[in-house]
Amino acid sequence: MKSSQGNLIGGLDIGSNSVRMAVGQLLGKENGNLELQILGAAEFSSEGVQKGVVNSIEDVVSSISACLERVERMVGVPIDSVWVGISGLHILSQSSKGVVAVSKANSEITEEDVNRALEAARSIATPLNYEVLHVLPRHYTVDGQTSIKDPTSMTGVRLEVDTQIILGSSSQIKNLTKAVYRAGLDIEDLVLSIIATSEIVVTKRQKELGVMVVNVGGTTTAMAVFEEGELIHTAIIPLGSQNITNDIAMGLQIPPEDIAERVKIEYGDCNPDSTNKRDEVDLFDIGAADHQIVKKKFLSEIVSARVEEILQKVDDELRKIQRSGMLPAGVVFTGAGAKLPGLVGLAKKVLRLPANLGYPLNVVSVTDKVNDLGFATAVGLVKWGSEMQGKAHGQKPGSKKIGDFFGRLKKGLSDLIP
Repeated sequence: MKSSQGNLIGGLDIGSNSVRMAVGQLLGKENGNLELQILGAAEFSSEGVQKGVVNSIEDVVSSISACLERVERMVGVPIDSVWVGISGLHILSQSSKGVVAVSKANSEITEEDVNRALEAARSIATPLNYEVLHVLPRHYTVDGQTSIKDPTSMTGVRLEVDTQIILGSSSQIKNLTKAVYRAGLDIEDLVLSIIATSEIVVTKRQKELGVMVVNVGGTTTAMAVFEEGELIHTAIIPLGSQNITNDIAMGLQIPPEDIAERVKIEYGDCNPDSTNKRDEVDLFDIGAADHQIVKKKFLSEIVSARVEEILQKVDDELRKIQRSGMLPAGVVFTGAGAKLPGLVGLAKKVLRLPANLGYPLNVVSVTDKVNDLGFATAVGLVKWGSEMQGKAHGQKPGSKKIGDFFGRLKKGLSDLIP
């Protein structure tokens, strides 16, 4: 990182509705441990992104630049580089296995052997025009002994690793990185957004027991399932809080961009049974041109129908991996779309799992935005970046440091960068 940024860590979450950015740093505590402190966080309405896919680079650049300006004003120093979250329907996940022979004569497994096994797992036949984003080890096998978490220093002849490979469309990666570079930022690395979010909203204990993190975004809902401490499944569902807004707009015959969105935020509820049949709201009070009386129960029925559909699709993903209703630590909801009242109660009923909202854990902050569900991914990216800083070469085992790829890309785009 450049000297002006010092040891600051930036996380950039480019969503379909908002661009959010958080900046933090690691501070030493009296007991010698390090603590993550968030120094600033800001958001700006997003243009040019739909369902995680960039469809106008110029619009994305201006949204990132505006958000960056707000954060720099809060922090007081220029931000040069960020960890960027990537999501969208183009993300693929598949299993892969790597097998190597242990290299040392005394058969002791070294870190180099582990890295070679991960490289062997990475060298799968990727779909055309796709890049590997992450190689995430699930467990290792040494000479037939399975379910090993860390084989380093163990003795064996044959080392195997089962991994989860996360892939992204090359063209979408290039469009996203081009937009970030043109906003004047360097990229530390790309991170699958839902994995970064999971770093900050669930504990290691929850990941050991079995937990699902669900990020309800504007146009997509991302989910990640963990068991025995490892990621076992990810999925991105093409429905989000914008679909709820559109349903309200059609049901009440009002404009979706402004009035329907305000109705959802101020009066939306996922539990029609908790709403009194006589309760009403006048849309004129929240900016509508005419007086229009709407029953809150009818509004709640519209909202709950769409939320239940999203939850059913989440459950369908759990059924694919035989985990429907079988995650002891339950489901943790985050993202701006998770703010709807009654979501947790409806989720318990549909998913048959314990459910709660996921706020960032073990983070101190000078801004209350840390307690905003919408900022969980941006803060999670800062946490991910802080963990990378604490590891050798800044690289997490299994994460793909694609700085060389970015370097080549940036060189090729240098004439386009203002």
